[in-house]
Amino acid sequence: MSHFRWDGADLILECHLQPKASRAEFAGLHGDRVKIRLTAPPVDGKANAQLLAFLANAFAVSKSQVSLESGQQSRQKRVRIKQPQFLPGQLLLTTQSP
Repeated sequence: MSHFRWDGADLILECHLQPKASRAEFAGLHGDRVKIRLTAPPVDGKANAQLLAFLANAFAVSKSQVSLESGQQSRQKRVRIKQPQFLPGQLLLTTQSP
């Protein structure tokens, strides 16, 4: 699947954001990206900050283990999650190959 890939023990997630939604949640796939709804507005980095916190919580890691690799000013983002402890079932993720 093209919405994610493994880089060693790290998960690289391709995301499409919908800011200013009524609640923060995963919303299925949007083309070859995971659609994520966020309540924060896309100003002053608020949506990016909420995205990183949301993903840290969803993958059971600390906020410092989630970083934005590309898309700082875009709805299309690439995020690195270092050694995720949990894989949300609705994202259709598979564990890395040995």
